[in-house]
Amino acid sequence: MPNTTIPAELRADVETLWEFNQMHHELRPVDLGIGLGSHDLGVATYTAELYHQGYFPRIVFTGANAPTTIERFPRGEAVHYREHALSLGVPDKAILIEPNATNTGENIDFTRALVERCEPPVRSVMLISRPYQQRRAYAMCRFRWSNVNAICASQPSDLYSYIETIGEPDRVVNMLVGDTQRIWLYAEAGWAEPQAIPGEVRKSFDRLRSAGYTDRLVGE
Repeated sequence: MPNTTIPAELRADVETLWEFNQMHHELRPVDLGIGLGSHDLGVATYTAELYHQGYFPRIVFTGANAPTTIERFPRGEAVHYREHALSLGVPDKAILIEPNATNTGENIDFTRALVERCEPPVRSVMLISRPYQQRRAYAMCRFRWSNVNAICASQPSDLYSYIETIGEPDRVVNMLVGDTQRIWLYAEAGWAEPQAIPGEVRKSFDRLRSAGYTDRLVGE
């Protein structure tokens, strides 16, 4: 196992949240691949890979900037994702960009508006994201774009390999804890479809919160 700064007594809790936030969908061909903007360029890499494998004929990269991405992607997440996909051989005509979304809800809403007049119509989508963003993205898509069939995908990786790739263990755990909290907060706010939250997920979340992984929590 690669070295991490996660205390040994908390690793099982981090693993629980990591597992919960992935949907484990079986990949199948869809009408549109949606690369959700973030600090992780691997999202664009995997979107390009799935395009070349024939899973979808069109791509939308969506995302403006956030405090966590503006230094890495100064021209916007979607713009940099597009440039990266072009460098990997995806043709320009296959890519649309949505450069204004600043959160996952806007990613969904603005992408829907962008493609609503496309022919043929979009009836199925694949949400490509960071591994720990899958469930939140799925819940929001199910609520905000309910007439499409949505599945989720991320670059295949185990937790510790992903942490090693990102290079910032605390950042990954803080993001993971924050995304988990948003699953129920966004449903309670009427922004996303409710998801069943197993008791062990709540307990793991509480222990990590108590341990100080609060940087990405809403209201703290």
